[in-house]
Amino acid sequence: MKIGFISLPVFGHLNPMTALARELRSRQHDVVFISLLDTEPFVSGIAKLPFLPCCEKDLPSGAMKEVARQISLRQGNEALEFTLRAIASMTDSLLDSLPGILENAEIDALVLDTYHFYMELVPIRLGMPYAHLSNALYFDYSGYTPLCIYDWPHERTSEALTRNRKGVARFLEILRRTNPRAVQCAKQAGIELDSDSTISKLAWITQMPKEFDFESSHWSSTLRHTGPFFDPAGRIKEDFPWQQITGQPIIYASMGTLQNGVASIYHDIVTAVEKRKDMQLVLSIGNHVDRRQIGSLPGNAIVVNHAPQFELLQRASVCITHAGLNTVLECLLNGVPQVAIPVTHDQPGVAARIADKKTGLVMPLKDLNASRLGLLLDEALSNPTYRENARYFQERLADYSGLSVAAELLENAFGLPKASDNSDKQASAHRLLLAK
Repeated sequence: MKIGFISLPVFGHLNPMTALARELRSRQHDVVFISLLDTEPFVSGIAKLPFLPCCEKDLPSGAMKEVARQISLRQGNEALEFTLRAIASMTDSLLDSLPGILENAEIDALVLDTYHFYMELVPIRLGMPYAHLSNALYFDYSGYTPLCIYDWPHERTSEALTRNRKGVARFLEILRRTNPRAVQCAKQAGIELDSDSTISKLAWITQMPKEFDFESSHWSSTLRHTGPFFDPAGRIKEDFPWQQITGQPIIYASMGTLQNGVASIYHDIVTAVEKRKDMQLVLSIGNHVDRRQIGSLPGNAIVVNHAPQFELLQRASVCITHAGLNTVLECLLNGVPQVAIPVTHDQPGVAARIADKKTGLVMPLKDLNASRLGLLLDEALSNPTYRENARYFQERLADYSGLSVAAELLENAFGLPKASDNSDKQASAHRLLLAK
C-alpha cells in the first residue's frame, strides 16, 4: 500500500507531517508527500521524502512567499479569515486535480492535515481510506471544551457550554463562507458537512499530550493524543553564531514561522528584557522584519532570522512565544517556562492550556506593551511554580514515543504490516499510550 501525505505548506505543519512520513518510511512502508512546488526543497532535500507536486498552475513556484508575507502582518480574526481563504485556494485546486494525481501515482490511502479543511472530500468521493493528523491544536467541535481559536478557560458550567457551542457555530459559518467551492462539491455529492462529520473514522491523531490538554469525556472516538513528533534529522540545520553565547541565562524569543511580521512586537520584547543585564536575549525574527525596525538592542543580544530552536531551548531559562503548538511542546520537552503572546489561529487555545497548567503566563496581543511584558517575564523567572510545572511535563513527556505511537495508529488504521524491529520495551510503551 502506498500512503500519500498532504500538509499545509508551512513549517509548523510540514515539520510534524514529514516526521511522521519519515517514521512510516523507516518501517519499510511506501510513502509519498504531496505539496506545492515551494516545499520541494525541504521535503526532498531535507526530509528526504519522495515528492509529488500539486497545484502547479494555480499556485506556481514562489506563490507562497507573498501569501506568507501577508499572513505575517495580520492578527486575530483578520489573520484567521485570510489564512482560511488561502487554504481554500489550495483546496479548490486539489478538488479538481488530486484524483488524477492519486491515480497516476497509484496511491492507496491518504494522511491529511486537519487544517486543510474539506480536503477529505476527495478520498470520500473516491472511496479511499484516509486518516487525519492535527499538526496544530485540534478542533473540538463538540463544544465541551473551547474551540482552539479562542483563549477561553475550560469551564463546565451551562453558560460556558453555551458560549463554546456558539463559538463553534461562528467558526463553522466562517469556514463555509471561505470555502464555497468545497461546500458546493459536498452538497452535490450528498456529503454532510456538519462539524466533525467528515473527520476520519480510522484515525485522528494529535501531538497534544493528554496531560497537557483540557479534560474532556466527549472527544471523538478516533482522536488519539500521541505526544510530540520530534525528528531532528528531518529538520533544516540553521546556522547560528554560537560563539556569541556568553554563558548567561538565556531568554529565547520567537513569534514562530508564520505570525512574525510585526516589528512592534519585537520592539516590545527587546524593551521588556533590556533591564536584565544578567541575561542574554536570543531573538528569532523570521524573514519579514528588518532588524533595524526593532530599534536599539542590548549589547549581548543575538538577533537571527531563524534559530536552532530546540538546541537553544536546552539552554534557555524562559521562552517568549506566540504559543504555537510545536514551540510550546519543545519548551515542555526541555522543561522551559513560557511567556505567551498568542496572535491568531490555534495559538489562543494553546495559550489557554499554558495558563490552565501553569507552565507559564499569557498576555493577549491587544494588551501587549513592554512594561506589562516585563512584569510577566519577572514573574515567570522568579516564581518557581512555572519551571516546576514545565519540568513536570518534561518528565511525563519522557515516557512518550509520539512518532512511534502515531505510526502504529496509522498501521492499524490502514491494515499495514507492523515493523518487525520494535523492542519489547517500545511495544509495551506503545500499547500503554494507545490505550490512553
